[in-house]
Amino acid sequence: MPAVKLVDPAQSQELAELEQKARKENHFFRGMAHRAEALRAFVPLYGAIMRPGSVERRVKELAYLTASYANECPYCTAAHIAAGRKAGITDAELEALQTQQDHTFSEVERAVIRYARELTQTAAAHESRPALQEHFSDEQIVELTLVVAMANFTNRFNNGLGILPES
Repeated sequence: MPAVKLVDPAQSQELAELEQKARKENHFFRGMAHRAEALRAFVPLYGAIMRPGSVERRVKELAYLTASYANECPYCTAAHIAAGRKAGITDAELEALQTQQDHTFSEVERAVIRYARELTQTAAAHESRPALQEHFSDEQIVELTLVVAMANFTNRFNNGLGILPES
């Protein structure tokens, strides 16, 4: 049971519009709708980070899922498993991420996974950053760091409030 009652879309036009646009209910949005101004600011920020950029979609999803598995966030894991599959991540790769069996990934992907895991676990990345710098530009490293930071934000929001995936 969530720590807070989720906002009913009938009580928030903005929430209703977001769910109508997505064509499904969204417990994350329903929780954040308690602070409408935060929800308004969150949606474009999330889009700016997760939309196509200088890092390919598959790599972004690997980073997001790595953080979500590390934080044991059921909501974000469920949401990003679907997004990860669309980005070409296989079920075997999802299991490998969850069990930290990184050897099946490419060298570049392993660098991203290690960076996401270390950044999530320690809020720093002293050990994994050098390998990341071998494969990515500064712009790409910033983009990946934003993805991991967003994953940690949403993981903590959902886990802190006990928000679970939609049925």
